[in-house]
Amino acid sequence: MPLLGVNIDHVATVRQARYRQGPGGGLGYGEPDVVHAAFEAQLGGADCITAHLREDRRHVVDRDIELLRQTVSVKFNLEMAGTDEMATLARRLRVHQATLVPEGRAEVTTEGGLDVAANPERWKWLVAGLHEGHVTASAFIDPDERQIDAAKRAGFDACEIHTGRYANHFHKTGGDFHHPDLAKEFAALRSAAKAVADRGMRFNVGHALNYVNVAPVAGLPGVGELHIGHSIVARAVFVGLRQACAEMKALIGATGR
Repeated sequence: MPLLGVNIDHVATVRQARYRQGPGGGLGYGEPDVVHAAFEAQLGGADCITAHLREDRRHVVDRDIELLRQTVSVKFNLEMAGTDEMATLARRLRVHQATLVPEGRAEVTTEGGLDVAANPERWKWLVAGLHEGHVTASAFIDPDERQIDAAKRAGFDACEIHTGRYANHFHKTGGDFHHPDLAKEFAALRSAAKAVADRGMRFNVGHALNYVNVAPVAGLPGVGELHIGHSIVARAVFVGLRQACAEMKALIGATGR
């Protein structure tokens, strides 16, 4: 059964909306507490906790990462830009996995995959450094065989395939897999799954997955982890984070029965 990775960034987004200039100067104090959120997610069945420490610290901040690494009982996945600062942090804390993502200061959330193919030697050097710190390296990339090949050459252990275009077309077509646009995007995910497996890397997925569109992706052959954040945190507003995670976990589990 695929594993559920819960991204708790937007718990921190809610906190920072009130406490960015509040207690501690916006250094991670105030509610809702991301450490508490991680506990609730784990009790709801999360197999992995994901947090993205952005360079501008717009939601998760350094103190959060330090405390999460000390307290999370399951796999801890740090999403990060490919900078020396972030790589040093990942090695120092010995996070279980570092997922390298592109960053844009104006974007609300990460849009599009990392362009590993543009400079594979740079990523090879960075990945080697993560491995020296006993950190698994994952590349957040589009379902593009050129990028998958580049990730393999750079030494990545896993590819997290960007599911944003699939999710967008699922919404536009009402989930009609007979529609050529949705069929094309889902076929791209299926092809990516095979390409990643053929190159001996782990196949993970993430971005814009929700309670409606997740089941077909969870049923892809060889999928290891599904990283989901916004939809779970949004659902938690109404039912609580523990229940929201349990509901998502059940949907993912149903694909294996």
